[in-house]
Amino acid sequence: MNHDTEGNNNYPQKKRVVIVALTRLLLLDFAGPADVFNYATRCLQEAGTAEGYEVLVVAPTSDKLVAIASGIDIRCKLSAMEVGFPVDTLIIAGNDFSEDMAAALVPFYQWLSNVSEENTRRIASVCGGAFALAKAGLLNGRKATTHWDLNEKLKKTYPQVDVNTDPFFTNDGNVYTSAGVSAGIDLALALVEEDFGKDLAVKVARQLVFYLSRPGLQSQFGNLLPVYESANIANKLQEWLKSHLHEPLDVSRIAAHLNMSVRNLTRVFQKQTGMSPAKFVEKARVETARRLLEDTDLPLERIGEQCGLGGLVSMRRIFLRHLMTTPSDYRRAFRTSLKQTEHLLS
Repeated sequence: MNHDTEGNNNYPQKKRVVIVALTRLLLLDFAGPADVFNYATRCLQEAGTAEGYEVLVVAPTSDKLVAIASGIDIRCKLSAMEVGFPVDTLIIAGNDFSEDMAAALVPFYQWLSNVSEENTRRIASVCGGAFALAKAGLLNGRKATTHWDLNEKLKKTYPQVDVNTDPFFTNDGNVYTSAGVSAGIDLALALVEEDFGKDLAVKVARQLVFYLSRPGLQSQFGNLLPVYESANIANKLQEWLKSHLHEPLDVSRIAAHLNMSVRNLTRVFQKQTGMSPAKFVEKARVETARRLLEDTDLPLERIGEQCGLGGLVSMRRIFLRHLMTTPSDYRRAFRTSLKQTEHLLS
């Protein structure tokens, strides 16, 4: 494979990676992938090869300034509009959805609209960066992912995109998209493995104290139930449910509590929430159970009883259906950090 990014055979054999810091909220959105590619290059140099990556973190605005919310101002050497093609890998990192930045970003989106398979080998996004790719038409008819909390927004704003927010990252052809923040590291490691093999990717992952292939899916992180408006029937039910999850809760009992007929409850619930009352109750039970798994040392059997999830077999089956993990695995992965540390030291 020819890795000459400048079209000159005397140019070092480096793959040009351009990371556009579209976010002004999270440094890790672009710093994480940049560190992966830079450390991979260092490892290759130590092995005596000229291959690797030329990493450019660029600003999406002509002032070349990326002012991060944490108080760090970054002055990039280049703006995206100054980057010439060809580019090996283009990554759009994050998105603030800020209206006051709209005018300043017009030249960036004009530049992005010129990106294609002819001048860019791989196109990628981190978190909300998927919206920039979608706006430029680069995700039309493609599968894509983004942060779990932006799932519905991406679906509604760009219905021509096939959105799936279960995986940490995905690709469709030469276009790659990833979930929030640290998923940009997952994606960068996968791209290093694609370019230079698993051994190098493992070495970089170990150095960063990171999984090469992180276990689980985004569904383990996201809320199963959204925040409902005060007038929504689900919002009226949630507070009552908290103290009754351990009890049998069929549709007729819920209807009686809300002074509604079963038929009317089912119709209104489906219309306002997109799910049946029974499915809502099951998700509410899982949500409560996962909080208890994270924050308490209660035995699994006790949590199952308190949340109305039945015995261990039933609880395990329900967790696998909604979170694609078991209660015990969930607890190991998400229990309160301090408690986890105390457990490891005991």
